[in-house]
Amino acid sequence: MSQAQTVVEELIQLRKLTQEDVARALSEFQRTRLPMEHLLVDLGMVTERDIIELRARKARVPFCSVEPLSPDPAVVILIPEPLAMDRSVIALERNEGVLTIAMADVNNLATLDEIRRLVRLRLNVVMAPRGEIIKKLAEYRDHYKSAAVEQLLASVQDQGATLTRRMGLSLGDLSDIAEQSVVVKAVNLLLLHALLKRASDIHIVPGSRTLQVKYRVDGVLIAGQALPITIAPNVVSRIKIMARMDIAERRLPQDGSFRLTIEGREIDLRVATTPTLHGEKVVMRILDKQGLLLGLENLGFSRENYLRVRRNIRRPNGIILMVGPTGSGKTTTLYSALSAINSDTKNITTVEDPVEYQIEGITQIQVHNDIGLTFANVLRSILRQDPDVILVGEIRDLETTEIAIRSSLTGHLVFATLHTNDAVSAITRLIDMGVEPFLISSALRCVVSQRLVRTLCVRCKSPAPVDQELLAMVPGWLRDIKQTWHGKGCPACFNTGFRGRTVIAEVLEVSEAMRRKVVERASSQELAKVAVDEGMRLLFQDGMSKVAEGITSLEEVLTVCDDMTV
Repeated sequence: MSQAQTVVEELIQLRKLTQEDVARALSEFQRTRLPMEHLLVDLGMVTERDIIELRARKARVPFCSVEPLSPDPAVVILIPEPLAMDRSVIALERNEGVLTIAMADVNNLATLDEIRRLVRLRLNVVMAPRGEIIKKLAEYRDHYKSAAVEQLLASVQDQGATLTRRMGLSLGDLSDIAEQSVVVKAVNLLLLHALLKRASDIHIVPGSRTLQVKYRVDGVLIAGQALPITIAPNVVSRIKIMARMDIAERRLPQDGSFRLTIEGREIDLRVATTPTLHGEKVVMRILDKQGLLLGLENLGFSRENYLRVRRNIRRPNGIILMVGPTGSGKTTTLYSALSAINSDTKNITTVEDPVEYQIEGITQIQVHNDIGLTFANVLRSILRQDPDVILVGEIRDLETTEIAIRSSLTGHLVFATLHTNDAVSAITRLIDMGVEPFLISSALRCVVSQRLVRTLCVRCKSPAPVDQELLAMVPGWLRDIKQTWHGKGCPACFNTGFRGRTVIAEVLEVSEAMRRKVVERASSQELAKVAVDEGMRLLFQDGMSKVAEGITSLEEVLTVCDDMTV
């Protein structure tokens, strides 16, 4: 009697199968010739667990469901991922020289021998459903990738220790070492690790004993690998070579850039080095064009704010200001806006310091103050190039501001950024800089103030009671909220509870009433009241609406919004 027949008979005895089920399965078997056990599961007559439990009893091997377990990642990765996935095996526990593993097929003696040779431990074998094992292994994919990085860097550590025993390293040594395959692979894996984590920045910080790698993910720095300080010169030199920087200069800050193409995606990296007490610190900004391709409508603006922004970026002239602190997503929104209106019929020119993203069909100019190529000088030159749309990377002085405003008054649409906390403060800031109020009221069309907040992970978020202590920090007129959400943390979000970021914003459109107030040099409070009366949603309002919708948390909104009552 075959093993399949034995399993079928026992399932009948356990009343998990009927004779009608068996007849139907036999008919399918005659047609497909697939294994009977697979057919029974595929037809929904029994579960894989039912069959594995029977086989485990017959083989006198303990049965184990791995689904609810959370084995130590250091134990799981003892068995290489390709072997584990291919043979459906997972390491669960290591205890006093014994490794407990779960397998779907305990009769695969070749696999057991291979695992023994790899781990050099005695094996305690249990049986578990194949589907559960594969699903559990997928949860540890990031741990496998991290282990691969650390193993490679360990080999670099040995090389670095050898080098430091010399009486010193020449620049030629550094250049040669930086091109050696092990260092090249180490840097490439650090970059890959950052991309897998969706990082926006990589920080490589030298200390007295270690070279600490950190990643900024969704606006928050998280610790990465702690590397031996001995490899610091090698890693820094390799990055400098990639960014076309001077590896001979280690006493002064430097800037550079390079581009990667990964799986068809073009990714620009902007590199900055600076000397510190223990060596050169490197910060790499990752600029992924894929974020720009999402479109303005997918950045997270509320429907009302999106319509306001879209309406104004399609105007033939005027000035549109994007305001907010560093890291609030102003550049991404501006480029998304430019991409939305970019066409063969428009001459679009940007003046930036630095040029962060390169967009096909748009003329982009890099400012160089050291040779006199300032924002103001470039703007004067641009106006002789017949532009339709101009982007000024940042308004920093009165001269640049006045040229930008006068350009908007002479038939050009001008985009610019300004550092203020909210939309109405942009108007008072321009007045404080010395711009005449009548010029502001005539030229200004729209001010967008925005922040970025982390979005809750959709895989692990769940309802949570409202934290009354936090709610007390919200303006009283916005406290009518009955439900909040919380991210528990899972492999998809690296156990942070958050995955990705979204925009909260206030969009001020300059109406006739607002223009009159500007000319009268009204205060920020008066301007804000007019804007709110005309339908502007304040930052806090927009943030609290996203809390109520379960998009973000109350804590996130409170970290980026100031109390502002109107």
